[in-house]
Amino acid sequence: MEEKSKVILFFVAICSVILVAKTAQLQIFDSKYQEQARRTTLDKSIKYPSRGLIFDRNEKLLVSNSTIYDIEVIYNNVPEGIDTLEICNLLGIDKTRYKKNINKNFKSPLYHKAIPFTFLSKVRPEQLSIFQEHLHKYPGFYPVERNIRNYPHKNIAHALGFLGEVNKRDIAESLGEYRNGDYIGKSGLERTYEYALKGKKGVGYILKDNLGRNVESFDNGSLDSSAVSGSDIISTLDLDLQAYGEELMKNKMGSIVAIEPSSGEILAMMSSPTYDPNLLNLDRNRGVSYDSLSMDTLYRPLFDRSVMAKYPPGSIFKTVFSLIAMEKGVLMPNRTVYCDGVYELDSKGLYKQKCHHHPTPYNVSLALQHSCNSYYYQMLREFIDNYGYTTPGKGLDTLVSYLQDFGLGNKLGIDYHTESKGFLPTSDVYDRMYSDVYNGWRSTYILSLGIGQGELELTTIQMANLAAILANRGYFYTPHLVKSFVNGEFTLKPEYTTPKRMRISPEYYEPVIEGMARVTTLGTGKLAYIPDIEICGKTGTSENIGKDHSVFFAFAPRENPQIAIAVYVENAGYGGDIAAPIASLMIEKYINGSVNDRRNYLEDRMKKTKLINPDLKLLSQNLK
Repeated sequence: MEEKSKVILFFVAICSVILVAKTAQLQIFDSKYQEQARRTTLDKSIKYPSRGLIFDRNEKLLVSNSTIYDIEVIYNNVPEGIDTLEICNLLGIDKTRYKKNINKNFKSPLYHKAIPFTFLSKVRPEQLSIFQEHLHKYPGFYPVERNIRNYPHKNIAHALGFLGEVNKRDIAESLGEYRNGDYIGKSGLERTYEYALKGKKGVGYILKDNLGRNVESFDNGSLDSSAVSGSDIISTLDLDLQAYGEELMKNKMGSIVAIEPSSGEILAMMSSPTYDPNLLNLDRNRGVSYDSLSMDTLYRPLFDRSVMAKYPPGSIFKTVFSLIAMEKGVLMPNRTVYCDGVYELDSKGLYKQKCHHHPTPYNVSLALQHSCNSYYYQMLREFIDNYGYTTPGKGLDTLVSYLQDFGLGNKLGIDYHTESKGFLPTSDVYDRMYSDVYNGWRSTYILSLGIGQGELELTTIQMANLAAILANRGYFYTPHLVKSFVNGEFTLKPEYTTPKRMRISPEYYEPVIEGMARVTTLGTGKLAYIPDIEICGKTGTSENIGKDHSVFFAFAPRENPQIAIAVYVENAGYGGDIAAPIASLMIEKYINGSVNDRRNYLEDRMKKTKLINPDLKLLSQNLK
């Protein structure tokens, strides 16, 4: 044991002697490393990756990259007495801006004197070229190449989104991945799929001399790493369909959402008025454009009406309510409700609700064909009173629980950060609303819910998803905007590929779908009729303080549906006049590839219809 200890001690002594000798050689006898340390400094540079591209479902390019240059600075590396006047002349700035750009609030966690920060952004290539010739005079300053976005088309602004500089919160939450001056997705697909699009930064270590000139790569680049480009994305959107819809919605306020029922893929998602996505490109005075768009409070082009606006759905709600009422046994498919244009709430005829004149519907299909209000007033009344006249809350909450299955009252969970939940009124809402009424509220207080009015509010994407559920006869896939990732590293989340099923018996869908088919052939939506495509749809006229809103949702064809769509046009009046023909033109464009010459008159009429004052120019148009 003692012998073993001696061996170990001897070995340690030998190693110590070798280390001391090597240290002495490096620090005392060999001047090579001393001279290199005196002459050079080690500079760590970030290599920024190329951001992933975005394509439409047919692989047409929607978002590309271009290069801009920033000048970054490490404050501690800038020597005293530097010629600031020459720097200003080279970069085209004045001394006031120089001082502002270099003297940051170093008490803030965003800045540090030993860490590079952006001194000047968006430097023109020709300007950078001149500056680089003199770069050796200015230790601490160095150029950084970055990618910004370009948009080959003036469409899909809301869904694509835009980039912006990281803020304090972005940096704090990134665990060191982002630093001051970096860009990040701020809205739309750019924000939702930032993790896939951004790629991975690389790093390079360069030895520089005391004049700031590059000497060599440190240790032959053994510590360097290459930047990894972000993943390209194939979106679900159809550029041609989207552009056509934006053209039809020009000079109108509202939204269109189209979905492929068999997959939940969003084919088009537009909000009108919109704007050219290039207005928010980082390679221009984006702040001025953004401020101008934000200040347009009349038309609100930044507000995405397709997923954020909450609307009363009007009579399209009758389709879903029919399914639930039949499932609960309140309504039979061949039920007749007499209607002479007036629905009387009491036997004396003192309280009445209006309906338009049409033949008395003797089944659900005819009630939908003629959009009979009396039919659904009666159904709502019986549904709410199903558990007793004095306990309407139980009936209402039963209805709400079924509506939630259809994706109402909650966010659908689409891959888009600004989605609204809409609003489903529960018994608690009316308990509070009628708290001062003796014995509380009754079913007759909320009859308007039966025709999609009152406190009920849906988003356009929820309406389009309802059409997809009807097209699928009872299930849907959560709507989403991404079809695939090109590099294979990422995959769609399971919720976008897993169907959600309704608690509705299959036999109840056919009477509703038959009624929707009749709407476009014999009913309230005849302007949506296309001879070679059977469209199943439903009109809605949503009551409003001003002019009513025009609503239409549909799917087509009836068998093996390819598209489900919802169109909501604010202040456009009757649902069959504006929303229905726009939806049918979109359907025809998608299924047939073009609109038949016989319907050019309708297409021209929709394009020329102006529902906003053309004399009040959109700020977003002024900026183009």
